[in-house]
Amino acid sequence: MTNAAQWGRVLLLVGGFSSERSVSLKSGATVLAALQRAGVDVTPLDVQRDFLPQLIAAHQATPFDRAFIILHGRGGEDGQIQAVLDILNIPYTGTGMTGSAIGMDKLACKRIWRGEGLPTPPWVVVATLAQAQAAAIELGLPVIIKPVAEGSSVGVAKVNRIDELPAAFIEAERYGQVFMERYIQGEEFTVALLNGRALPVIRLSTPHDFYDFNAKYLANDTQYHIPSGLSAEAEAQMQRIALQAFAAVGGAGWGRVDFMREGAAAGLGQSWLIEVNTVPGMTDHSLVPMAARAVGIEIEALCLSILAQTGQPVASA
Repeated sequence: MTNAAQWGRVLLLVGGFSSERSVSLKSGATVLAALQRAGVDVTPLDVQRDFLPQLIAAHQATPFDRAFIILHGRGGEDGQIQAVLDILNIPYTGTGMTGSAIGMDKLACKRIWRGEGLPTPPWVVVATLAQAQAAAIELGLPVIIKPVAEGSSVGVAKVNRIDELPAAFIEAERYGQVFMERYIQGEEFTVALLNGRALPVIRLSTPHDFYDFNAKYLANDTQYHIPSGLSAEAEAQMQRIALQAFAAVGGAGWGRVDFMREGAAAGLGQSWLIEVNTVPGMTDHSLVPMAARAVGIEIEALCLSILAQTGQPVASA
């Protein structure tokens, strides 16, 4: 679709008030520039806690035809902004309110995946340091400790020794409910999803302990491998699991599913579901644009493809 006027007036929601605000602002700048280059009439709105009167006033003055959500984390990826847009009857990109809420809740995802027979590492919910110490013994060191409802690896730590656990638990607890997960010794992979299609698998290599916030957005020593190094059969299997996992939690439109894989990358090994992202990053370090580019979809085409998830063109276009 090349007629930019068909999208009408587009609202781009950026920023937010979560711990991932800085990432959202970078993602938003990428999407804004891409849509403007494509000729789309796009209006960015920095979503802060007092944004609602501003949004309502702007929509009443000149109604928006659709919204592109590029908010990461709480308030933007957890169903809250989706509920607001549903009430205002503004079509939006990506997953709906319910699927967004589930996708943001790592425990809900894992419970659904386990119920669907999909592979995800064993875990224990912990509310106190004593429970965390008991869970470390039950799961076996090393373990991953993480908040239930944060993204971009915020508050996540790998605990190699029991004396590292108190500081890691205190940091994770800053962001709400905490759980611990068996650490999967192997390599990290991710599968970007676009309109029901799994894009090429990306294998991640980092000198960090794991693919943490710094490795994702700040470091220049993270390596991204496309092709992934998996066999054709193993890559196809991981893509199938990613599509099943995304659908199981109510994901729609676009997203990303992260894996850890035990054993040699190209050989036999178990792929474990780690988490789902319903509004992935679109920064210069982000994985969805990287995977799309590998199949010839440049950033403008990617953004328009995501925008097309909002439904029919405006009648006047």
